[in-house]
This record gives sequence, structure tokens and C-alpha cells, in this order.
Amino acid sequence: MAPNAASEFNFDGLVGPTHNYAGLAFGNLASQSHRFQTSNPRAAARQGLAKMDLLRRLGIPQGIIPPQPRPDIGMLRRLGFTGDDAAVLRSAARDAPRLLAAASSGSSMWTANAATVCPSADSRDGRVHFTPANLVSSLHRACETGTTARLLQVIFPDRDQFCHHPALPASADLGDEGAANHTRFCPSFDDVGTQLFVYGSDAATRSRSRSRRFPARQSRQASEAVARLHGLDRRRVVFAKQKDAAIDAGVFHNDVISVGHRNLFFCHQEAFEDTSAVCQTLRRATDDSVRIRMVQSRQLSLTDAVSTYLFNSQIVTAADDRTILIAPSECSQHPAARRVVQSCLADQIFDHVEYVDVRESMSNGGGPACLRLRVVLTTKQQAAVATGVILNEQRLETLNAWIDRRYREQLSADDLADPNLLRESREALDELTQLLQLGSVYDFQSAGGTG
Repeated sequence: MAPNAASEFNFDGLVGPTHNYAGLAFGNLASQSHRFQTSNPRAAARQGLAKMDLLRRLGIPQGIIPPQPRPDIGMLRRLGFTGDDAAVLRSAARDAPRLLAAASSGSSMWTANAATVCPSADSRDGRVHFTPANLVSSLHRACETGTTARLLQVIFPDRDQFCHHPALPASADLGDEGAANHTRFCPSFDDVGTQLFVYGSDAATRSRSRSRRFPARQSRQASEAVARLHGLDRRRVVFAKQKDAAIDAGVFHNDVISVGHRNLFFCHQEAFEDTSAVCQTLRRATDDSVRIRMVQSRQLSLTDAVSTYLFNSQIVTAADDRTILIAPSECSQHPAARRVVQSCLADQIFDHVEYVDVRESMSNGGGPACLRLRVVLTTKQQAAVATGVILNEQRLETLNAWIDRRYREQLSADDLADPNLLRESREALDELTQLLQLGSVYDFQSAGGTG
């Protein structure tokens, strides 16, 4: 394979040991509706790993991004809780249980929010560019940014091949939710692409904004800043405004209502303020090469699009060149969503559909696409990636055994204050960094151990 030949890798977030249902994500209806239910971290991690293995078996390169250390004792100490770790957990549970829940969130599993990534074919300096998302709209996500940046730098270490930008300033005017609001279109992964950035708020026109049931999370100013930082050709960048009614219906990120892959765009009629105009702009920017399948509201209502997460599916190109939809199993059980998929298969929009069980993630508000960060890499760049995070048969077996040893079957809100959970989680992640050959990447490791 030529040095500049490129492939799309999916780097999925491995579900962490503190996966729980705290209902912290305002505007995420699935998260809120399952608040305080008992979760199953072991099943969640196994489901996510099984999805990764499905892609691997389809011939799609698959990587792993490890979980963040939780509960985040350092954050709780910065918020005024004192004493040893057990005392910090105990006082936070007593005085501020929502802060403890935020410090214990397993939301880093949704790596679509980890960063925005642009490949070397599109950047001015010929490197892959990463900007970790600041996630300022919610505390339980905003506290991920520092560790996310560190993990990305360890996984993609070669500065000749990869450029790592700091997160944007933590301001509502620059709210950045990462790749969940970003899509790249290209004839093949080697080619120069067209970038679609989707936003919900615009500081320049805030005075004319309409009131909403839920807040918009991504700002236009953040999207524009990322495009500048990544050295993109402005002629091949499209900025599109989310529809306010879609945000109010629970479309907290654009990947809940549209998904693109290579030259295919699969979207809902209600995705944007003017969806037809966005599609026309995309056609012009891609020299009329993009193929658009727009699902009408009469075919699938906005409410049903959100509840089934049909558009939070992944679209991938298998090793045999088939275009495959990786959809939540919930879509196969929903008559309207199933009809949409069957229609797309009949019209050869997709060659095949694979329904995956990620119910633990779905119940917490994230489908198949939420769990992955797409990174286009040339052959030379692939050789510069940390090899221990690439999924293979042996690593799959090792990780499943690790999950069975280290993860609890059930976790409730009351368990978050258990100092044993903190100890178990640190021991699990300490072992994981060895299994993935990443070295000491967590603060607790450099601070002197897992106890």
C-alpha cells in the first residue's frame, strides 16, 4: 500500500467501571428518563467491545480509547471536599450528591465528543489535527477535557504526523462538543474532503435567538475556530444551523439526526433550520458528488428519530467495499425505523445493515455513533499510532477477561460513595494501561499508586 493511502479508523471509548444512570445530561431524553436506575457496567463494557469487534471482523480498523478515572477525587477536592478519599466521597454524597454523580460519570465512553479530528489530506500542513472538545455545557463532561487531551497525545504521539491543539477557552460563546457535530465528505479517504460543521448557537445573533426547551451546546464560533486551527480550505467548509425544534425534541448533538460517510449523507428532514439549503450547499462544496438520503417526517417523526437513534448509526465501508449501516437493535424493533432501513436497502443506499446491542449505552443517551471517534490515517500515520490500542483477536480476548474480573454487574447511585468502587476502578485502569501498553497516563498513577 502506498504511503499516502488512507483508511478510516474508528476509535471507540471503552465503557468504564463506574458506568451509571445519574441522568446528568439535560436535553438528552434517554439519559433523563433512566435517571437513578441500576446500571450494569460489565454488560455495558462487553456490549461496546462486541460492537468494536464487529467492525474489526468487517475489515474496518478499530482502536480503543480507555476510560477516564472515576470518581474524579481531584475535582471533588477542588470543590472544597477534604480529608482522605473515603471522607471526600462520604461528604460529597451527603452534601452534594449531584457533584458526586458528575465526578463519577462514565460519559467519556462517548468519544464522538472527545475531539474534532481532521485528516492530513485536508489540513494546510499535511498533519492530522486534533482539538479536544471543551464540553462546557455540562460539568460531568467538561471535567474530561484534560485527560482526553493527554490520552490523544499518547495514542497519537508523533508530532511530525499529528498536531494536537489545546481545547478552546471554556466559554459558552465557544461551546464545543467535538465530532458529534462534525462530518467529513470525500470520494475516498485519500482525497481532499469537505467538512460540515453543525452548530446550535451563534453569539453574533444571540439577541435574535428564540427561547428553547433545551440549550444548544455547539456554538458557531467554536466550529469556526476549529476550522481555522486545522488549516482547512474555507471553500470546502460548510457551517449549518441546527433546527431549534430539533434541539427541543432531544437532538442535543447533530449526530442524533444525521450521519455522513464518504459521499453519503443520511439525514432527517428536520435536522437543520433549512435542510434543503444545507443539502444544496453541500452539493456545491463537494462538486455535486455527495449523495443525500433525506428521511421525511411522514416516514419517521422527529420524536421517533430521537427515541430510536436511527441517525446515530454508523456508516462504514467494509473490506469487501460494501456500505454497511451499523444501527441500534432498537431500530429493528420499531416499525417506522425498520421501514426506513428497508427502503434504504432496496434503493441501494446501504448494501447491508447490522443491528447491534448497545442497550446500556442507549439507556444512558448514546448510540453506536456516540461511542466512536473517526480518524482517517495514511499508511505512514498508522505506523505512528500506539500499537497497543488497536483491537485484534488476542486483545479482544484479553479485554473481555479483564472486564469480567474488574467490573461490577450492578451499580446504583448509592454505590458511587463506596470507597471500594474508587479502589476497584483505579486498579482496573492501572491494569488496562499495561494491557494497552500506554504507560502511566492517569494522575493517580503518577501520584503514587492505585490505593
